[in-house]
Amino acid sequence: MDASDTPPLFMAHIEPDGRQFDAWSTQPLLASLEQGGIDWPSSCRNGTCRTCVGQLVRGWVRYDIEWPGLSAEEKAQGYVLPCVAFPCSDLVLRQAIG
Repeated sequence: MDASDTPPLFMAHIEPDGRQFDAWSTQPLLASLEQGGIDWPSSCRNGTCRTCVGQLVRGWVRYDIEWPGLSAEEKAQGYVLPCVAFPCSDLVLRQAIG
């Protein structure tokens, strides 16, 4: 899916507490989380420190950078870096612990 084909707004939920926020396709998930009043850990905001790592339970994201700071195995397990991940669908996100 090309970024120009993506609708501007998706609905996103946080597990397990069910909080909801608007996820704008034109900005990283972290910015949408913050605009939605959700306190999500972050630091570098460029995809390298991994402070913001989360796991997509459902949905799709895209990256504008070639390879964010995730291993191939982590990506296969649905891990994402919200600071550089742009939503491409409605989604459910779980904060990674530890």
